[in-house]
Amino acid sequence: MEVTPLRKAARRGLADEAADRVREAIFAGHFRPGAPLREVELAASLEISRGSVREGIAQLAREGLVRCDWHRPTTVVDVTAEDVDEVYSVRAALDRLAAVTARTAATEADLDALDALVADLAAAVRSKAEGPRLLALDIAFHDRVYAAAGNGRLTEAWNAVRSQVFLFQLQRVSLGHEHYRARVVAEHRELAELIRRGDRGRLARVAEQHVESARESLLERIQTE
Repeated sequence: MEVTPLRKAARRGLADEAADRVREAIFAGHFRPGAPLREVELAASLEISRGSVREGIAQLAREGLVRCDWHRPTTVVDVTAEDVDEVYSVRAALDRLAAVTARTAATEADLDALDALVADLAAAVRSKAEGPRLLALDIAFHDRVYAAAGNGRLTEAWNAVRSQVFLFQLQRVSLGHEHYRARVVAEHRELAELIRRGDRGRLARVAEQHVESARESLLERIQTE
């Protein structure tokens, strides 16, 4: 059986490195939803102990990326309609609060960084970048919105669902790449403009609609598979 190639773990904290490398592989699409994660193969690929891999996998389980059950293989979480509803409902509330808070708290440097990320997204779309590259810029944009809001507990709440959002969005992109590509720049440009100078009420609505659109798009695709 061919083993998915992973970058070898550095020597900072092997469990953390194992989690980072496996997370990267999941987000790059090397391990799809439902795919098994085998300790022996991962340890050989990363050139670290199975114990460090086990600890790294436990970290990914806490992030909601991996499912570890007794007497069952460890797998990347599958994307179900129930999971999508739960995660995107939480994300909608968090994104709304982050956006309206950033509207007040963002510095000029924050606002310029959001504009730059929109420009990077537009350039990536023009160059026909792959879905995972677009998604990485998409998530980086939202990371910056949360950072601009300057609320540590809000950022912690975002980080608690961030990995699942990335995985679910990756599934959305894989099932409907052109639909995502056609909307991603305009949606993020609108958010950036509203955070810079928009009406607070409209910003709140748009932030929620942005998430609702993603939820509906993904649900439509996984229910017709």
